[in-house]
Amino acid sequence: MLRALTGALRLPRPWRPLQTRSCASDGAAGDPEIQVRALAGPDQGADLKEREQMSEAEVGIFVQRLRGLMNEIAAFPAPTIAAMDGFALGGGLELALACDLRVAAASSAVMGLIETTRGLLPGAGGTQRLPRCLGVALAKELIFTGRRLSGAQAQALGLVNHTVPQNEEGNAAYHQARALAQEILPQAPIAVRLGKVAIDRGMDVDIASGMAIEGICYAQNIPTQDRLEGMAAFREKRPPRFVGK
Repeated sequence: MLRALTGALRLPRPWRPLQTRSCASDGAAGDPEIQVRALAGPDQGADLKEREQMSEAEVGIFVQRLRGLMNEIAAFPAPTIAAMDGFALGGGLELALACDLRVAAASSAVMGLIETTRGLLPGAGGTQRLPRCLGVALAKELIFTGRRLSGAQAQALGLVNHTVPQNEEGNAAYHQARALAQEILPQAPIAVRLGKVAIDRGMDVDIASGMAIEGICYAQNIPTQDRLEGMAAFREKRPPRFVGK
């Protein structure tokens, strides 16, 4: 049992620190890690009008590929944060649920798994991820009714981590998400990564197996330089300088 878990949880490749810690939405910072760009032309589809023109076979392929994309986002080794400033309905909310953390504008964000109102059901992971976020009964209520929630309502239910008042530019959630990322950024990269693995893998098993998974992740972190640096920084009363090794 433990041997199988160890093989499944071993990191697939050595951690390499990012070359730059800049972040920009317009590419003006030289070589940004993140670029935010609205897709245009045929790439802006993925709505019900587009789906209506598909055959049954095409719909099946489309949803399968969409589900694969959501799974890849969920398995991304670094923390992911969804910023919702406007509508996140159906697949939009499923995308947010695939992320580790969610931030929303209190008044302008609107979210919900509304598929049942259009004769559909969530098909990109929503029926599995929403219950893990809210509990089974509440997830069923929201999916069965197709109810839409504001950002403030979503926070009250625990669907989002933070809500913020919307600003004039309409991107308050995006800026709050970046601020949250800046809180995570100074922490030890491998420890954060293994913490994510321990939580995600541990959610799907019983408590004893979950504890075993946690122990395996902890053991993988022990030999890292960052762990020794963290202990030295604590002893020397200085901020740690983590390098992702």
